[in-house]
Amino acid sequence: MFTGIIEEVGIVKKASRDSLTFEANKVLEETREGDSVAVNGVCLTVTSVENRGFSANVMPETLRRTNLGNLSHGDPVNMERALLLGGRLGGHLLLGHIDDIGEVIDVTSEETASIMRILAPAKLMPYMVSKGFIAVDGISLTIISLDDFSFSVSLVSYTMEKTTLGKKRGGDIVNLEVDILAKYVENLQGQRRQNLSFEFLRECGFVGGADAG
Repeated sequence: MFTGIIEEVGIVKKASRDSLTFEANKVLEETREGDSVAVNGVCLTVTSVENRGFSANVMPETLRRTNLGNLSHGDPVNMERALLLGGRLGGHLLLGHIDDIGEVIDVTSEETASIMRILAPAKLMPYMVSKGFIAVDGISLTIISLDDFSFSVSLVSYTMEKTTLGKKRGGDIVNLEVDILAKYVENLQGQRRQNLSFEFLRECGFVGGADAG
């Protein structure tokens, strides 16, 4: 699991159909083969560690559903090592399993902050609420507003300077991971709706029996 707090921006050294190689520094500390590293929010398994870099295999499904398939030599990427139990949880819990991609609509300035509006798939909008969590390219952010097809986040200067979001412009593709708790809540509500019946209500005391009244 991850927190959405980016540790560093790495660089793509090599991109092929089944593997990616990155130049990195901080995330290499204590990282070994088999460990997980989130790259633009995508949980990847390290297959080899080398001087100032590491490699990871990628599946066709990952390339189809995320922006990793668009990467090429020299591209910057957000990196975060897996959450260490007992450490500080500065963002929110992330699985590194991307739900879908979004498209940056525009980026505007508001005093010392930057407001980024992102077009999102309709299927993800029910999981978003104002002041709720969203991960954009692996970065834990707070939604400040939303409508039926998009949401906005406010970015402080630190985020713009220390992650890849500072270079994003209208039309750029970003990875989205919604709050896992929202998906669990929806699933539980769906199960309850399916199990809702007159007999269920009667057994729970919400309605009386046939002779009630």
